[in-house]
Parts: sequence; C-alpha cells; structure tokens
Amino acid sequence: MLPQETDVLIVGAGPSGLALAVTLQQAGVRPVIVDRLAAGENTSRAAVIHAHTLEVLERIGVTDELEARGLVLTRFALRDHDKALLELDFSMLPSRYAQILMVPQDETEAILAERLVSLGGHVERGVSATVIEPDPKGATVHLETPDGSRTIRARYVVGGDGMHSVVRSAAGITFDGGTYEQSFVLADVHMDWGLSDEVAVFFSPEGMGVVAPLPGHRYRIVAPVEAAPEAPDAAFVQALLDARGPRQNPGRVRDVIWSSRFRVHHRVAAGYRSGPLFIMGDAAHVHSPAGGQGMNTGLVDAVVLGQLLADVVLGKAPEARLDLYEEKRRPAAAEVLELASRLTTIATMRSSLGRFGRNIVLRVLGASPVFRRKLALNVSGLARKGLGMVPPR
Repeated sequence: MLPQETDVLIVGAGPSGLALAVTLQQAGVRPVIVDRLAAGENTSRAAVIHAHTLEVLERIGVTDELEARGLVLTRFALRDHDKALLELDFSMLPSRYAQILMVPQDETEAILAERLVSLGGHVERGVSATVIEPDPKGATVHLETPDGSRTIRARYVVGGDGMHSVVRSAAGITFDGGTYEQSFVLADVHMDWGLSDEVAVFFSPEGMGVVAPLPGHRYRIVAPVEAAPEAPDAAFVQALLDARGPRQNPGRVRDVIWSSRFRVHHRVAAGYRSGPLFIMGDAAHVHSPAGGQGMNTGLVDAVVLGQLLADVVLGKAPEARLDLYEEKRRPAAAEVLELASRLTTIATMRSSLGRFGRNIVLRVLGASPVFRRKLALNVSGLARKGLGMVPPR
C-alpha cells in the first residue's frame, strides 16, 4: 500500500531511480519509488559501466555483483575498417577498476533492485505520476495506480523519469538542446567476430559502427542510419557490418537477440532543482551513445543526490546543502555532452576530405601517450571524479 506521505518520492525506477532509492535506504531514509511499468525493462540498452561509476557504486554495495555478472574489457579502439587509428588501454587507468565493464542494462537494474530489497525497500510498479503540485513545504503528487487514483505528500520529489520527465515539467525547468538528424540502429546479436577483446568504433565512408562484446558471447552493435527499419533483422545488421566493419576478417551475424532504432538527442536541463523538485539521469541530460556516458552519468547523479538528501532528511545538514547537487552534477553533464557530441561529430563525418583529414589527425594524436591518457580519463569518467564526490559536512 502506498503511504499518504513520505520524505522522498522517486518517480522512475530505471538505473538512476533505483540507485537513489538504494542510497537513501542504506542511509536510513525510506523513500517511496514508483514506476509506470509493471515490470523492469528486459532489454540491454545501455551496456557499459566505466571506472568512475564503479568507484561511486562501491558506496552502495553493488560493484562486486556488477563485476560478477559483467564482462571485463580493457581495450578501446577507433578503426577505419582494418586500420587502427587510435587505441586506448584502460588497464593503465589510475583506479582499482582499470577496465571497461560490459553489463546489459537489465542486469544493472536487476542488481540494484535486489540490493534495494535486501535493504528492506521495494518498487511500487504500475504507478504513474500525473500531476505534481509543489509548494514551500514540499509537493502533493497525484498518482494513477492499479487500484485507482491516489495522492501522496512528499517533502522532496525526484524525477528519474526520462527525457519526457513529468517532474521536470512540473518544476518548469527547460531542456535545452536539439536532435541529431540521423536515426541510430541498436542490436544485440550472436556472431562470429575476431575482435572479441575490445570495444571497437569503426569509421567508414558509409558511416560509423560500434561493436562491443557483452556477457554470454553476445555483441552490441550501434550505427547511425538514414532510414532504418523499426526492428532491424540479421540481414540488415550483417549489411551494416559488411559496409563499415573489418574487411580482412569480417564478422558473421548468426542471429539477432533483439534490435531497435532510436533518435539521439543532445540536451542538458537549465537547472537540476526547483524548490522541492529535483531531476537526474535522462530527465536532466541526454546525449549521443558515443563513449557510453548516459547511464554512467545518471548513476553518479543518483548517489550524489542520495547522500545529500539523506543528510538533510536525517537532520545532519541544513537545507542549503542540497544546492551542492546542481553545483556538482550539472557541470559534469555539460562535460559529458561535449565529449559525446565531439565523438559523434568526428564519427559521422561525411565528406571524403574531412574523413581523410580526421584519420590523419587521429593517427597523430594516437601516437601521443599524453593524449591517450587524457582521452581514457575522460571516457572512464575519472577526469570528472571531483564532480562525483560529496564534500564533508
């Protein structure tokens, strides 16, 4: 049964919503977390967890399980068909998690949900927030549930409810940015593949292609396409690999586990808080999948906000401490948006002269240990480590 009031109401039980609920529950604050879906997502979608995120998730006790269910990689390469333009070795990162951890998003959500249950919490599913009425002392939230309409009074409401966030709309926060022209294809497949120890980004005149190994001998393929079918089949994915991937040892798709097409936006919210209302994850920032930054940024948002909210709710810190959330996390999102946009721009370059110049520049930069280290720190999130830390009270 939903209570009539709560200190923290979390709208959305994706990765960021679940991570926030775990952070609060572990600290001794019992939040209410609702999600419109009757069950968690069963597709892999976001699939990489970077070093900095793993460090942050240590705080809520889920990193060991993520590593146990994930696939550890240390190599990242930018390639022009068979030629390596730039290669990164993540085993040299200054972190106890010097790696790229491949974990399908449904596994990440399952691990976070299991941790929440172990701490005595749970998700109220099939529940949608329809209207949110903030006031100086909190907010009244109108919900649609399987048992009919309900209202709940919350001291704070946090939106982890995606790009079309109801919480962000109620807060009156603008979502600035735009949409890339091309649609993207995403597919998880079984295939024969010769580069099973690295995340590979392929550049070609036909466009970009990303191939990343997943646990269970699966592979994730992402590629921008002018006109993609709603659910690309094996023949369509094979044609993408043949056109954009390696020529000397091409991959062979055996079957498609699931596939989709999507549009990519690049947006950052103008603010992360309005009175008792907060936003995080995709409700606060969306960007290209280049570099695998989206879910990682949202997970760090959640843990930082959870630590700050717990301190205030438990009377350990004044209300003003909550301002640290936007001060820390919005600059991090802006940096991630810039990184993802830059990677997407160079990967989707169309002119032959531009591609020729890009490849020369990447080879030159790739020969520099200083540049390779800087790029690895950015992709891993470790360059933004200070923006994921809560200072002492």
